[in-house]
Amino acid sequence: MKSFALALGAGGARGLAHIAVFEALDELGVRPTAIAGSSIGALVGALYASGMSGKAIRRHTLDLALNRTEVFRRLMGARIGAWSHLLTLGNPVLLDADRFCSAFLPDGVAAEFSGLSIPLTLIAADLHARSEVVFSDGPLKPAIAASMAIPGLVQPLHLGGRVLIDGGAIDPLPFTHLTGRADVIIAVDCSVEHGGDAKVPGPWQSVFGAITVMGQAIVTEKLKHAQPDLILRPRVGFFGMFDFLQASAILRVAETMVPEIKDKIAALLEE
Repeated sequence: MKSFALALGAGGARGLAHIAVFEALDELGVRPTAIAGSSIGALVGALYASGMSGKAIRRHTLDLALNRTEVFRRLMGARIGAWSHLLTLGNPVLLDADRFCSAFLPDGVAAEFSGLSIPLTLIAADLHARSEVVFSDGPLKPAIAASMAIPGLVQPLHLGGRVLIDGGAIDPLPFTHLTGRADVIIAVDCSVEHGGDAKVPGPWQSVFGAITVMGQAIVTEKLKHAQPDLILRPRVGFFGMFDFLQASAILRVAETMVPEIKDKIAALLEE
């Protein structure tokens, strides 16, 4: 059987569909030789690389999503702003990247990249250098936090003399970082939107919608120049970027694809 590496893309709440891919891999009894992740793909990729099963990640996700009071408590604890900032045109809901990451990571996640059971590469963007930043060693949590520093929602992370923002801003589907690390590369792309209505969105919906458009455009252009061996696209594009409280619905839709995902991966690995 061929070895494979796994690229996990950006997509906000839609990226929770990565969990269904983990469950498919677990049912097949196969594990990737390496993982690369960007934004939400960085977070769930770190959990899987730490040794958590797909079902365990699902339980952790649903335990949070089904307890809205606890979710909002943790979000409030991760804020850096105050409601008084509204008077100065500040953002009272801006989140601290480190605190946000710590608030939602389960116990048992490795502290260092060296403690992972699967080699992991995480992507962030250097805001001032306009360049990609790649993490594959050292402390794990700051790398996850940097990769998930969504502009407008999470404050950029100052790390190693650089100001870092969400990896989806520069490489929303980081499969090229896995070249040569396995016989085949499988990428999970959650950037594609489906449907939607024609109503004019509010200011925040416009900002995050623009991020989604840019991410999808980057992936489309990247695929003109290089291709993974298999691209999986869970059909969750009609969910919003921040529909995390709809995690149960997202996972229900994604899990309908598990048989298809298993068939595609099994066929690829046995070719």
